[in-house]
Amino acid sequence: MHTNKGKWWGVLALVVLAPAWAADDRPLQVERESTRFVLNADGSFVQEQETAIKVLKDSALEAAKDASVSYSTSIQKAEVVEAYTLKPDGRRVDVPKGNYQVSSSSGREGDSPIYSDQTTLTVVFPELAVGDITVFTYRVTATQPMFPGHFSVIRNYSPATYYGDVHVTIDAPEAMQATWRNWQMTQPAVQTRDGRRIVRWQWSNRQPVDRESLRDTVFTADRYPGYAFSTFASYADIAAAYGGPANAKAALTPRLRTLAAEIAGKSKDTRETAKKLYEWVSTKITYAGNCIGLGAVVPRDLDVVLDNRMGDCKDHATLLQALLKARGIDSTQALINGGGTYTLPDIPVASVVNHVINYIPSLDLYVDSTAATAPFGSLPDGAAGKPVLLVDGHRDGATTPATQVGSEWQKLRTAIRIQPDGSIKGTQRVELSGRMAVAARSQFRNFGAGDADKLVRNYFRGNALTANGKVTYDDPVPMLETFNMEADFEVDRMIPTTGGFQVQPWFLSFTPVSMLVASQLGDPDQPEGESSCGAYHSDEEYTFEFPALMRIIAVPKDVSLHEGTLSYASTFRQEGARLYVRRTLDDRTPGPVCSPEYNEGFSQVMRKIMPDLRAQVVYLTEEGAVKQ
Repeated sequence: MHTNKGKWWGVLALVVLAPAWAADDRPLQVERESTRFVLNADGSFVQEQETAIKVLKDSALEAAKDASVSYSTSIQKAEVVEAYTLKPDGRRVDVPKGNYQVSSSSGREGDSPIYSDQTTLTVVFPELAVGDITVFTYRVTATQPMFPGHFSVIRNYSPATYYGDVHVTIDAPEAMQATWRNWQMTQPAVQTRDGRRIVRWQWSNRQPVDRESLRDTVFTADRYPGYAFSTFASYADIAAAYGGPANAKAALTPRLRTLAAEIAGKSKDTRETAKKLYEWVSTKITYAGNCIGLGAVVPRDLDVVLDNRMGDCKDHATLLQALLKARGIDSTQALINGGGTYTLPDIPVASVVNHVINYIPSLDLYVDSTAATAPFGSLPDGAAGKPVLLVDGHRDGATTPATQVGSEWQKLRTAIRIQPDGSIKGTQRVELSGRMAVAARSQFRNFGAGDADKLVRNYFRGNALTANGKVTYDDPVPMLETFNMEADFEVDRMIPTTGGFQVQPWFLSFTPVSMLVASQLGDPDQPEGESSCGAYHSDEEYTFEFPALMRIIAVPKDVSLHEGTLSYASTFRQEGARLYVRRTLDDRTPGPVCSPEYNEGFSQVMRKIMPDLRAQVVYLTEEGAVKQ
C-alpha cells in the first residue's frame, strides 16, 4: 500500500517547499530573497532576512498583505529593519508603526511560560494592490545557541516557485570548523578576511516548472535547489549534543522510583514491565506539541511534566527513559525525522532529525509514546524504516525496522440474504491487523454505547436507506494491533428487484479491496514519483442467497493475476440460489520507500484489476421475465 504522503527545535528548521503554482497562473512571485547569517564562535548568530514579493493577481492580496517573523524571547530578539509597499511608479509606502502587531506566549504576571515562549512580530502592508511589491526585512539576534558551540541550517526551494534572485551569505569565524553543501545553486564563493570565512550562494528560478511535475512525496534534500551549512562533524555529534542535557533530565528521583514501582506492579518480566511503563506514558501524558527556545532541544524537568501530565516528544522520551531506568531497564533516546525524509543529507544538520523516540536494547525495540494509540512493539505510520541517531550507543546506519510484510491485513466475511422486495438481511465480520486495527481501536474508543447502537442505522441513512441492526466489537481500550468487529443488519428495499450490483462491502469496512485498488490507480497523464509504501493484504468472502423468484443471469468471470510483488484473485461459484464470491489482494511491497518506476508499474497492475471490481452480478425476477 502506497501513501502519498516533526516535532522539535523549530528555529533553523528544514524548509521543505514553498507554495507553487503553474508557471503561467501564479498569483504572486518572489522577486528577491536575501539571507545573511553572521555567526559567533559560541554558535550564537545574527540573521538578516529580506524578502520582496510581487502581487500578480487579486486572489493573492489577502495572502500578501502581511508578513511575520517568529522567535524565542528567552534566547532571541527580533526587529523589523524595514517594511514597505513599493508601487509600480516607484513610490514607496512605509508600513506605519500602527500596522505592527506583536503576539507572544508568556506566563502569568511575567513568569516564564510552561509551554512556549514564542513571539510573532507581524506587519501589515498599506495600500496593497495588484502590481505592488511588498518588502519585508527583519533581523533576529540569537544571544544563545541551541547547542553550545554549534550552528547548522538547511534550506530548500521549490523549483515550481518563481524566484527572481536568491542570495545567501554565511559569515563565520575562520577558526570555526564547518562543512557546507549546495544543490542546484551556484557553486559557493568562499572568501576569507580578517579572521572570518564568508560563504555565498546565488540562485534564480525565473522559469518555474509545473508543480504537477513534482510528484515525490518522500523528501530528499539534494533533489531540490538548496544549501546546508553545519559545524557538526558527524551525526554522532548531534546525538551527543542533544543527549548530554537530555540524559541529565532523566536522573532518578524518589518520585520517579515510586511511580515506576506503582505502574509495574508485581511484573518481573522485562518486556511486560517495559510495556506497562510505555502504555502509562502514552495514555497518561498528553502530547503537548512543540516548544521553541532552549526548550526545543532540552526536555523539561520531569516534575513539571508529571505535575501537568503533558509534554512534547522530548519530555515523553525522557520520562519513559527514567521510568525504565527505575526498574533496571536500560534504554536510550533516538532522534528521527518526523516527516517525509527517509535518508539523511550527507552534511549533518540538526533540524533533519526533528522528533525523539526511545530504543530498548535488551528487547531490540523502538517505541514512540507520543503516538498515544500505537501498541507496545510497533511504531506509528511514517516512523518505520527510517534512520535514527541513538543518543547512547550511536552507530552509523541505525534504522527503525521496516513494517514486516504480512503484518498488515483485513479479513472480511459477509453473508447476505436477499428478500423478494429487494430488502436484505446481512451479517458481517471484519478482522484487522496492523495500523488499520490501531486506527479502528482509536475510533471506537470514543464511541459510547448509544453510538454503537445507532451505527447501523446511521451508516445506511447516509444512502437514504432505512436499516436497523447491531454491532459488537472487541474492547477498544487495550493497545493492541488486532481488532475484530461483527454486525447484523436489515435494510429495507436496498436493491432493485431486477438489476445488478458490484461485489463490495455492504457495511463498514476499513480497507476493502476496491478502496485499495482505487487509491493506487495513479494518473496516467502525470509521472509517478517516489513515495512511502508498504505491504497490505485484504481478503474478502461473500455469500449471497437469492429468493426463489430471483434468478442469477450473469456473474463476472474469475480473475487471477500475479505481477511482481502483487497478486490478485477473484472467484465466483454459483450453487442454485447461492453465490459464493472470494476476492484477495496480496501486496507484498517491501517498503518503506518505492521508486517512481516501481510506483508506475504498481499503478499499471491496479488499472488491470479495476475492471473486475466494476463488473456486476446481474439478476432478475421470474415475474419480471414473464412480463417481458
